[in-house]
This record gives sequence, structure tokens and C-alpha cells, in this order.
Amino acid sequence: MDDKKVIYIADDEDNIRVAIKTFLESAGYEVKDFITGDLLMEAFAEKPSDMVVLDVMMPGTNGFVVCKELRKKSSVPIIMLTARDSDLDYATGIDLGSDDYLTKPFSPMALIKRVKEIFDSKAVSGNNLPETTAQEEG
Repeated sequence: MDDKKVIYIADDEDNIRVAIKTFLESAGYEVKDFITGDLLMEAFAEKPSDMVVLDVMMPGTNGFVVCKELRKKSSVPIIMLTARDSDLDYATGIDLGSDDYLTKPFSPMALIKRVKEIFDSKAVSGNNLPETTAQEEG
């Protein structure tokens, strides 16, 4: 049985968070949303997700720091989705380890396309394939 991919999102703006969750769920993903990066980090420590979508400007730990901390312990795909649209912000997000950087306002179809592309590229590179063991029976 093929389980749904789980995506964690963190954004302090209720309307944006709900919209992202709705769009991703309609595309077939399981989504858990958090109002802060700190809450997302707590949940990720307990049960890692298959992808993370982060806002940058949030109360508590900002999205750049969350991205950096996640990258220290995981290769989970990370998409920054933020109103911060300067070249420096983009470069910072990518340098800290995010896989993509989208700015608000965003196109829901563009977000879903990027999510699918990242999952497809991870599957092709073998990152999402189960580990093979030398104990195959047969």
C-alpha cells in the first residue's frame, strides 16, 4: 500500500496556512500545519515529514533558522514560501539548504508543480527508495 506523502507547513498567517494546506491536500498530500517554526520543529523531531514548506517571517524562530536546523539533521526537501523577495533573501534561503524558494503572492498551481517536481527528482535520485538489505530471501 502506498502511503500519502506528508508535508509540514509553517506560516503564522492563518489565511495563507489554510490556503496552502487546502491546495496540497487537494493534490493528494497529507498536510500538517503549524503557526510557528518552533512547533513544526517539535513535530518533526517526533515524526519527520516527507517535505517542509516554510514562511520566513514568523514569531519565535524564523524560517531561515528552522531551515538551517532541519538541514543539520535531515535531507528532507524544504520549500521556502515567503513575502521576502530580495535577491539576498533568495540566496540566503538556498544557501541554508532549501530546495526551492517561492515568493508571496504565489500561484497554488506553481506550488503544487514544485512539490511534485521535488518529490519526482528525489525518487529518481533514489532518496525516497527503501533501503535494500543483503538479507533478501529467495
